[in-house]
Amino acid sequence: MARTERLLPASVVTRYAIGSLGTGGFATLPGLVLVFYLTDTLGVAAWVAGIAVSAAKVWDVLVDPVIGAVSDRSLHRTGSRHRLMTLGALTLPVFFLLTFAVPGGMAPTLSALWVTVAFILASTSFSLFQVPYIALPAELSERYDQRTRLLTSRVAVLSLAILLFGAGGPLLRGIGSAYTGYLVMALVAGVVIALGMLVATTIAPREARGRGAVRARLSAGYRPGLSALRRSAPFRALLGAYLLQALATGLMLAGANYVAVWVMHSSDALTFLFVALIAPAIAFSPVWNAISQRIGKERAFAAASVLFALATASLTFAIWTPGAWMYVSVGFAGAAYAGMQALPMAMLPDVISHDARTTGPGQAGVFGGIWTAGETTGMALGAALLTVILTITGYVQTVAGVTVTQPTGAVVGIAVGFSIVPAVLTLISLASLARYRLRRADIDLVDQEAA
Repeated sequence: MARTERLLPASVVTRYAIGSLGTGGFATLPGLVLVFYLTDTLGVAAWVAGIAVSAAKVWDVLVDPVIGAVSDRSLHRTGSRHRLMTLGALTLPVFFLLTFAVPGGMAPTLSALWVTVAFILASTSFSLFQVPYIALPAELSERYDQRTRLLTSRVAVLSLAILLFGAGGPLLRGIGSAYTGYLVMALVAGVVIALGMLVATTIAPREARGRGAVRARLSAGYRPGLSALRRSAPFRALLGAYLLQALATGLMLAGANYVAVWVMHSSDALTFLFVALIAPAIAFSPVWNAISQRIGKERAFAAASVLFALATASLTFAIWTPGAWMYVSVGFAGAAYAGMQALPMAMLPDVISHDARTTGPGQAGVFGGIWTAGETTGMALGAALLTVILTITGYVQTVAGVTVTQPTGAVVGIAVGFSIVPAVLTLISLASLARYRLRRADIDLVDQEAA
C-alpha cells in the first residue's frame, strides 16, 4: 500500500472526521433511547430489554472479526475497503428505521423480538462501515502525530454528533404520539448517519489490484483476530482499557434518560445533560492533542481517565441532592471524555504499525474488527448492566401513555449506575493501560524502517 504524504491534507482529515457523524449517531442514539423505548413505551420488562439489546451486540462480536478479514481481503484484491463501507452506509438507515417501527398495541414479547431482529440487522450494517473505517488511519499516514491529528479531529466531530443526536433525538421523539415520535426520530437520524458515512468512504485509498471474489468463512475471520490478540501485548492492553471504559460510558449513556426522568424529574434535563457533556468535549479535543504531544498519548489517556472517574464519582451525591449542580460534574466528565475517545483511537494505528514490522502489513482490518467487537461488547454490556440494576431495584415498566411511580430503590439504583459504578470501572481500566509499553520512539522507529 502506497503511503500518503507525511502531512495529511486538510480535506482528508475533514472527510474522515465527518464519518464520525455517522458512527457517533449510531453509537449514541440507540444507546440512549433503545432500552427506555422498550421499557417505557413498549412495556417490555427491564431484563427482557437487556436481552434484546445484548443479542445484537453478541452478534457483533461474532461477525466483526469476519468483516475485518473480508475487509483486508477486499483491500488485497481490489485495492480499497470502500465497497463494504458503502454497503453499510446505504443499508443502515432502513434497518434503523425498522428498529423503531414497532406497531402500537403489539404484545411486549413480540415487540422485543421485533426490536431484536431489526437492531441486529442495523448493527451488521454499522459494522460493515465501522470496521474498515477504523482500519483507515494506519493506511492514511505513517506518522505518530499525524494520526493523533486525524483522530482528534474525528473526535471533535464525534462529540458534535453525540450532541446533535443526544439532544436532537429526544426532541424529535416528542413529535406526535410516542410511536410516531420514535419513527420520525429514526428516519431523520438514519438519513444523517448515512450521509456522514458516505462522505468518509471517499477517502479510502484505492489502488489497481487484481479483482476476484471475496469469500470468508466464519472461522477464517477468527483465526487472524485471535492471532493478533496473542502476539500483540500493546493491543491487548489498549483493548482491555478501552473495553472497560466502553462499559462505563455505555452504562451512563443508557442511564441518562432514566436520570433525567426519575432523578432530576424533568425530560428536558436529558438535553441539558448532553449539552453539559459535549460542549466541553468539543472544546477540549485540541487540548488533549496538545497534551499528548508533550507527554505522550498513553499518559494523556491515563490523565483523561482519572479526571473522568473523579467527575462521575461526584455525581453520587445526586442520590440525596439532585439538581442543576450535576451539569458541572457532567461538564468535567465531558472534558475528560474527549481524551478518552481520541487518544486510544490514535494509539490503535500505532499498535497496527508496530505489529506490521514483525508480521507484515495487511492486518489493519483484522485489528479493526477485534477493536469494534470489543467496543460494541463494552457498550452492550453497559446497557445490559443497567437493566440488571433496574431489575434488582424493582423498576416498573410501562407502555406509552400510562404513568407509574417508581420505588425509591429503583431511583437510587439509577443514580448509582450513573455515577460510582462508571467511576470504578474507569479506574479499573487503568490497570490494563499500565501494561501498554509503546512510546513515541517505538513508533518513529517503525516509520523510519518503513520509509
